[in-house]
Amino acid sequence: MTTPRHTVLESEVEFTAIRAQGAGGQNVNKVSSAVHLRFDVPASSLPDDVKQRLLALSDQRLTDEGVVVIKAQTSRSQEANRIDALARLQELVDSIATPPRVRRATKPTFGSKQRRLEGKSQRSQVKAARGKVNE
Repeated sequence: MTTPRHTVLESEVEFTAIRAQGAGGQNVNKVSSAVHLRFDVPASSLPDDVKQRLLALSDQRLTDEGVVVIKAQTSRSQEANRIDALARLQELVDSIATPPRVRRATKPTFGSKQRRLEGKSQRSQVKAARGKVNE
């Protein structure tokens, strides 16, 4: 089954260049190669059902205002970090693109009922045998 692909438009995404954290020598102190990606979900051109599922996520990258914030700093190149951040946003949107399947309740089978009752009666016998012994 193919998932419907809702592409995130790059015009709806705001990029900010920041300095990367962590070790990296002199380069990390001078160059703003890390990228902050901000994507405003309510103002986006995504379909409404996709927006609702995206806003319902309990993800730490989603702010209270409905803005997805992704930080990419794995590469030394700012352009590579932009591509990485955009790919991670697209992956997030693709993960919720298809609605979850509706669970339909089913009846337990006759055999499963029998096995459950058999297990209960065995357990009952084990517990009854633990009582005081009457001679």
